[in-house]
Amino acid sequence: MSDFQETVKLIKNASYGVVFTGAGISVESGIAPFTGAGGLWNQYDPKYIEINFFMTNPQESWREMKKIFFNDMHDATPNKAHEIVAELEKRGNVKGVITQNIDGLHQKAGSKNVQEFHGTIYTLSCVRCGKQYNLTDIDLSQDPPCCNCGGVLKPNFVFYGEGIPPAAYQNSLEMAQNCDVMLVVGTAGQVMPACGMPMVAKEFGAKIIEVNPQPSSFTNSITDYYFPQKATEFFAALEKEL
Repeated sequence: MSDFQETVKLIKNASYGVVFTGAGISVESGIAPFTGAGGLWNQYDPKYIEINFFMTNPQESWREMKKIFFNDMHDATPNKAHEIVAELEKRGNVKGVITQNIDGLHQKAGSKNVQEFHGTIYTLSCVRCGKQYNLTDIDLSQDPPCCNCGGVLKPNFVFYGEGIPPAAYQNSLEMAQNCDVMLVVGTAGQVMPACGMPMVAKEFGAKIIEVNPQPSSFTNSITDYYFPQKATEFFAALEKEL
């Protein structure tokens, strides 16, 4: 039996499958990763999403954030990988997704249980009164967009210098501890504490299936089955076996 056939069997027989995704799954939807070739931080200064810089220079931060995130990411559509992950959840093979991405593509594809480890671009909070807004209700032509109370609005993704949303962290940890199979897709495994989730899964006995064009920090340490492929290629092949 080939590694791929064994992997298909593992996924089909999983009692609690979890998918852990990074920027690589969304690259094929036209969203640039933060690091590496073509990465956003090769084009922009990451200081614009440092929380202290944002709080003291909201106008400048917002002007750059619109270029970095809101122009392309908002219009992106899910690819085959997002769609098959959603299908796996619908079939019961996967209980949920832990994603480092803030693009909302898993939800657009139909995934229901998505833990957004680093938050989302689709909601915003007032830094003064805490009121929540949907992105669709905000006039992004303002620099910066403001709340009815006059406070500056901040996107609900994790800025440098901020902690992980407690609910997302706790839910992700529980999923990692309970899963028997974890699919790790499109992440180099270099961002803490997110990269700790596959390690927790392995520690609690899960089989780790990794899909990454290039080896990651997981490949030679915790991965049981490694597929050096684009996410869409792997999931298109998997779809034929479902």
